[in-house]
Amino acid sequence: MLRIHFTSDDLQRIRLAHQPEPMWEVVCSLCRLQSREGEAFFGKWRRHSSAQLSRPDSGLLRAVLRPLVPLGPYIPDFLTPAEPEVHPEGAIDAVLRTSPQRLRHDLTMLSNVTALPSWTVELADGQRTPLNRLGRALHGYFDATLAPVWQDLRGQVDADVLLRVRQLADGGSEALLRELPTARWEAPVLHFPYPADRDLHLAGRGLRLVPSFFCWRRVLTLVDQALTPTLVYPVQRQAVGLLAAPADDTDDPTLSALSALLGRTRASILRSLADAVGKSTSELAWSVGVSLPTSSQQISVLRAAGLIASRRDGKRVLHSATRLGRALVEGGGRRHQDTLSLLARPRGL
Repeated sequence: MLRIHFTSDDLQRIRLAHQPEPMWEVVCSLCRLQSREGEAFFGKWRRHSSAQLSRPDSGLLRAVLRPLVPLGPYIPDFLTPAEPEVHPEGAIDAVLRTSPQRLRHDLTMLSNVTALPSWTVELADGQRTPLNRLGRALHGYFDATLAPVWQDLRGQVDADVLLRVRQLADGGSEALLRELPTARWEAPVLHFPYPADRDLHLAGRGLRLVPSFFCWRRVLTLVDQALTPTLVYPVQRQAVGLLAAPADDTDDPTLSALSALLGRTRASILRSLADAVGKSTSELAWSVGVSLPTSSQQISVLRAAGLIASRRDGKRVLHSATRLGRALVEGGGRRHQDTLSLLARPRGL
């Protein structure tokens, strides 16, 4: 059981995160990959992500991240910084700025519950090489599994935040606490089912509430009570299977006609962009069901043919169909074939 002890000051200092926090979604989603829980919500995402992580070029992700986030009672605090960033790049940078003292403390605790590979000894010393390796693994994992579904995920979190704000407005902070998943409020203590017996005394510091899509059934909190008190809770999900893997379009006549001209992968990418304002390379890889390198290669071919355009949006590159590309989709691949003669289909596409 987890018992969170409030003072009157703490009840006035409840803060609610209004966006999904990338590192909490990273660690929670890694746990979801290691179990079959929540099949209705995570099943399609889990199967697609597992396939992405089984590719030969994903060995770094498995070797680095799985040992650090085992399915068990302890997640190292350094992976979810207490003062979070809402952008993935900033969130990962915050992890890589962890002090050697924190790394050593957390990895020692982790080694007490699971066997760790030898390279974590260097990580515990704050050496640059394993930290850079961890950074590459976190970026690769986020791009492969979370970036393509981030907008759907954020929509779920946004809906939950609105629900919590209404609860707070209608009944105050105690009403908000009472309605958290699995909570039992017995003033001034908030109780949750928990895998360990813990008491968290807020002592006037307040409490950060963090809604998470990939958090499942029970709440999570930071282990070190000296850190900013944080409670991660599962959102109230609005629908089943929003984070679905790509649909099967074998019966789509427009896609079939485009595939005969462009090849199935290019046709699927162009079709995906026809009605979109813009999608990133990773979002297209997800929607089409191909790897990031394949998606990037086929985007380059379509851009060279004048069928799609790319523009930078902050640190992302977004792709959209050009006027010619949309016309080709609308015509089911029957127009502009002379213009597209350079897209002779390679074998296997």
